[in-house]
Amino acid sequence: MEERQILLTNDDGIHSPGLWAAAEALSSLGYVHVVAPRDQYSGAGRSQPSISDGVIQEHQLSVHGQQWVVYSVGGSPAQAVLHGVLEITPRRPDLVVSGINYGENVGLGITISGTVGAALEAASLGIPALAVSLETEAKHHLSYSREVDFSVAAHFTTLFARFLTGNTFPPDVDVIKVDVPADARPDTPWEWTRLSRDSYYESVPPKRKQWNQPGSVGYRRKKNGVYEEGTDVFALTVRRVVSVTPLSLDMTSRIDLEMLRRWMNGVTHSHETS
Repeated sequence: MEERQILLTNDDGIHSPGLWAAAEALSSLGYVHVVAPRDQYSGAGRSQPSISDGVIQEHQLSVHGQQWVVYSVGGSPAQAVLHGVLEITPRRPDLVVSGINYGENVGLGITISGTVGAALEAASLGIPALAVSLETEAKHHLSYSREVDFSVAAHFTTLFARFLTGNTFPPDVDVIKVDVPADARPDTPWEWTRLSRDSYYESVPPKRKQWNQPGSVGYRRKKNGVYEEGTDVFALTVRRVVSVTPLSLDMTSRIDLEMLRRWMNGVTHSHETS
């Protein structure tokens, strides 16, 4: 039987400890090709910047005494997936895994996430994809902090990767998004969830006195957020279980189109009679 081929990427860059925790764990399932952005690329979504140079560099890294040949790409997480599939892997991967990310990716902000964006790019190529994030304090989001323990998140990464490599997704499921609480253990329950329609993070204006000064919009976790039961945010923050959310590339509203036509006709009629 041919060995399973797994393409692993992330949005934190080739040297991320979260990436390497996933690589070690997934190596029990098949051959892991590590292809990740050369630089930190959080918040890139599924973007494919035209200014990316696309340069691929081979690296030899030692992880716990084992030598790995890995590849960095001058580009976004989504571009790393494309280069990995089109140029690096010897054949089409059986699975693409994106993560393990520093920081949870839940609620309406997932389209910003480079972790989710890379998985969506793989899904667009028809490859099953898994996006895994670990809840961390905001101070760790753009770091390579060794204070963060990825072992439990790596356990759940392997758990779902093993399932996905042996099964076909149901209709309208393209990506499985997994968010692991910071205090989770291997025996922590997991739940199927839906995406919260509430914002988990809120934007913060730049700290500057004049507009001609450099400044980036920041973010912070929304204070006093109230989240609906059954959502990814509720599972993660209230129930403290692992949230597992099926995502679809089809962003069409699930509204009945006939209902939409009736709504449109009603609005048009009210404007004509007013």
